[in-house]
Amino acid sequence: MRLGLAQINTTVGDLAGNRRRVLSAYEELVRRGAELVVFPELVTCGYPPRDLLFKRHFVADTQESLRAIAAAVGEIPALVGTVEANTSGAGRPYHNTAAFCHRGRVAALANKCLLPTYDVFDEDRYFEPASHPTVIVHAGARIGVTICEDIWTHPMISTRRLYNGMDPVKQLAAQKCDLMVNLSASPWNHGKSLVRQTLVTDAARALACPVAYVNAVGGNDELIFDGRSLVSGADGRVQAGMAAFAEDLAVADTGPAQPALHPTFEQPEMADIHAALTLGLRDYAHKSGFRTALVALSGGIDSAVVGAIAAAAFGQQNVIGVSLPSIISSEHSRADARELAANLGIRFETIAIADAVASCEAALAPLFRGRARDVTEENIQARVRGVLMMAISNKFGALLLTTGNKSEMAVGYCTLYGDMCGGLAVISDVFKTQVYALANWINSDAKRAGRTPPIPQSSIDKLPSAELRPNQTDQDSLPPYDVLDAVLKGYVEEGLSRRDLVAQGFADAVVADVIRKVDLNEYKRKQAAPGLKITPLAFGVGRRIPIVQKYIN
Repeated sequence: MRLGLAQINTTVGDLAGNRRRVLSAYEELVRRGAELVVFPELVTCGYPPRDLLFKRHFVADTQESLRAIAAAVGEIPALVGTVEANTSGAGRPYHNTAAFCHRGRVAALANKCLLPTYDVFDEDRYFEPASHPTVIVHAGARIGVTICEDIWTHPMISTRRLYNGMDPVKQLAAQKCDLMVNLSASPWNHGKSLVRQTLVTDAARALACPVAYVNAVGGNDELIFDGRSLVSGADGRVQAGMAAFAEDLAVADTGPAQPALHPTFEQPEMADIHAALTLGLRDYAHKSGFRTALVALSGGIDSAVVGAIAAAAFGQQNVIGVSLPSIISSEHSRADARELAANLGIRFETIAIADAVASCEAALAPLFRGRARDVTEENIQARVRGVLMMAISNKFGALLLTTGNKSEMAVGYCTLYGDMCGGLAVISDVFKTQVYALANWINSDAKRAGRTPPIPQSSIDKLPSAELRPNQTDQDSLPPYDVLDAVLKGYVEEGLSRRDLVAQGFADAVVADVIRKVDLNEYKRKQAAPGLKITPLAFGVGRRIPIVQKYIN
């Protein structure tokens, strides 16, 4: 069978726009000779719709949009991810569904069996699961239909324990399918692509039939979907692999064929991270109505990387970089900010803040009389910058991008209502050590393309500093970043305890201090701008630690 794989970028709630994308892709794939066209999970309404599902007319409007799609589907059928009302009278109000559209109508429905409730997922809040996967017979072929999590029951997946032994792939194996399809909206994090590929190829071997996996692509809120749809032959070999982080349409033959892999289907980790952040930023901004980005350029590595990603996402003509030097700012930092902006070709402005900081300190002097200068005065600089950057954002309608990385966000090495001001935290899920690796990759990629490396080497080489007091460096307050990031990865992402980390060889005093800072600064992260998720566990909706709590482990 010649399968049309429609890896398209939808927007949550844009029912009309999503419908146009679906029908355009369907028509193109039919023109190319597809015999069945498969779309991603919940493509009609976008993923994840979250509590839009509770709006009074949302599901009815989505169903109406599906009927309009089905009416335009002719002799070549299409499997379309959608929402259906649960009419049984029991359980959750809706089903996460694949609709088999054929000859102008919805000919069959297949409901999702396994509903994830971990990390960023909360599908049990809305959907009622099916007890078994559906098999649809078309043109003499038995097609097993699964939706995303339905194939995440592999022994290497820890979350399989959530489903009490239910395994839709095993259920389908007993029904001797000729083909299995999986409509997916699987958010990306680094390391996940190979896991998904293993799930698909092992499922094909278990079923002894080809498996087609069609994944969503694009950014919706903090989630980034990488696409990378694929087809595996019954022997577990990948026959087709589609683009990463880009829309793609392909027709793949499920019979013996020479493998056809898009050049980005397999690429280095840093290329993936850069592509993910660029796509996530572009979609977050454009789907929200922003066309201009605004970045405070300190001359440091973090703002340099964010500036480079912004130029890639928005186009250089749509990015404003602003230097806000104080009396503490070094000349080399100012020079690095100017050089970065020139290399990127973005607009560059300088606003000196020394007088504004002095005015704030003068206004507070009577109240602070008799008290020594401390972090309070340091933070005034950051907060003055926040006021000015938000004013520019308001005046020009530009999306202000915060530049804090995951290491800083974890331990609270950032100023609330200061450098944390903004609409999107682009690298808040990127550890500091990864920021350096990403900066080097950006420069190397520019060299490979014959362009000037945008990030000044001095921004990469110099000791990182907030420059809020003379001769300050990050390591005055923090362990070396390679140590800090390793401890944070264990504590935040892997759930290791203090005892576990000390047993791994980290100094007890270092671990205790890092953990204390992570727990103490939960209140800051709750007030931070949303951030793009690229790791298995990011700060945000997937991590729900109380602000007020006393547990220390």
